[in-house]
Amino acid sequence: MKVLIVEDEKLLADSLKVMLVKKGFEVDAVYDGITGKYYAQTGIYDLLILDVMMPGMNGYELARSVRKKKIGTSILMLTAKSEIEDRITGLNAGADYYLTKPFDLRELMACINALLRRQGVQVDVLRLGNTSLDLGSAMMSSDVNSIRLSAKEFDIMRYLLSAGSNNVSKEAILARVWGFDSEAVENHVEVYIGFLRKKLKSIHSNIRIESIRKLGYHLEVDEDD
Repeated sequence: MKVLIVEDEKLLADSLKVMLVKKGFEVDAVYDGITGKYYAQTGIYDLLILDVMMPGMNGYELARSVRKKKIGTSILMLTAKSEIEDRITGLNAGADYYLTKPFDLRELMACINALLRRQGVQVDVLRLGNTSLDLGSAMMSSDVNSIRLSAKEFDIMRYLLSAGSNNVSKEAILARVWGFDSEAVENHVEVYIGFLRKKLKSIHSNIRIESIRKLGYHLEVDEDD
């Protein structure tokens, strides 16, 4: 699961990142609202942790920008502001929970786990058409056959299945699977999409990966199969 931390207190942001990485999360940390907006609007994260008072763009504005893009990622706001009006502003901006600084790390982890459970990411299998992807074993199966996916094939297929009929851009796949700091290029995505198409065909899946120029990829079910 991927988490984005947007917090201008670099020491706090980096400490939270270290803690969450130790818990098994993939974490990116950025230190201002404008950069946070760029990262958050990719839609590749399972959870956003936002500070309220930040340079460039505050947490309220960032949350509103994410919701305006119809991104449903859970948002946890961290702030030193404890007045009820501030909490109401945060929730109205699109936050799912509001945690006041200073906070206990145990409380933070409880909030994170609760938000992720609510979001429904604690699933074992993703399904579409006659095809399923086991998130524990990386096995992709149809009613006819099964095949194991490589690590990157698995990450891309999981992302596409989670997106459903929504288009996923090559840029978003690169960020999700290879990371923002990777030197991978769009051709890497095209190669792995080709691998996945062959594997879907090999197991007689009735789902296919469709591409739309400049918009990316999405999955469709062939109802004739």
